[in-house]
Amino acid sequence: MCEDNKLIKISGVKDFMLSQTLECGQCFHFTKVDEEEYLVSAHNRLLHVSQQDNELIFHNATSEEVETIWLHYFDLKRDYSAIKARLMSMDDKLHPAINEMWGVRILNQDFFETLISFIISQNQQIPRIKQIVAALSKACGKELSEGMHAFPGPEDILAIGEDGVKACKAGFRSAYIIDACQKVVDGVICEEELLDMSYEDCIAKLKEIKGVGDKVANCVALFSLGKRSAFPVDVWIKRIMESIYFTEETPVQVIQSFATEHFGEFGGYAQQYLFYYARETSKKVKK
Repeated sequence: MCEDNKLIKISGVKDFMLSQTLECGQCFHFTKVDEEEYLVSAHNRLLHVSQQDNELIFHNATSEEVETIWLHYFDLKRDYSAIKARLMSMDDKLHPAINEMWGVRILNQDFFETLISFIISQNQQIPRIKQIVAALSKACGKELSEGMHAFPGPEDILAIGEDGVKACKAGFRSAYIIDACQKVVDGVICEEELLDMSYEDCIAKLKEIKGVGDKVANCVALFSLGKRSAFPVDVWIKRIMESIYFTEETPVQVIQSFATEHFGEFGGYAQQYLFYYARETSKKVKK
């Protein structure tokens, strides 16, 4: 890490592409500035970050913030070369996805923001999810800069009520969001307890929230609670898993059970490579 005219630069970054990591569907609170340059709202801060080849550049962060917040957020201290090698040695069917989406890392996100974001994500496409997250943040989150706001806390959302959430275009999910906020405020859903739980108990606990099913619970477990065996199954994962492993219409629970057995502790990594690969491949086919 070096400081250059107040820019913090990290050289020799491997197995990481900023755009792939941010655009792969695991987070929704960012704005693209240019190729490999983004504004990211996370952890009550606005980060201006860019990448040039294997150099990651932090434009508005201190060395201490980079070391204590952002290296962890982008999961840059984990050896993804070893993870990818292990996955590809386990299953040669993963080679195309990993080779194409080589720069994806799993972010370590704020628990509450991830919970609400993935409740919002139900039956929505990514641009729409981003719009609702931005609207909710503007409605009751702290103003940062560059027209962006921090994601609100549960008390902030409860203060605007279900009607306020509906005004942000969250639709039927508004009631689910309010229920999640109330359960977090009341201590029924507690991040520290979830972190200490087994994967299975964590999923069961999250599903106590109104409107939270297996897919949302697995996303929250994977992207904010460190449960790297979690394997969220949405429409993209269902399609690619059926194509690669089953060659026929297959129930979600069968896919989930297969992934748990097949990928084990590496399930979350396999899921992200497969999800992004399926989505991007579909875009190319449509073109």
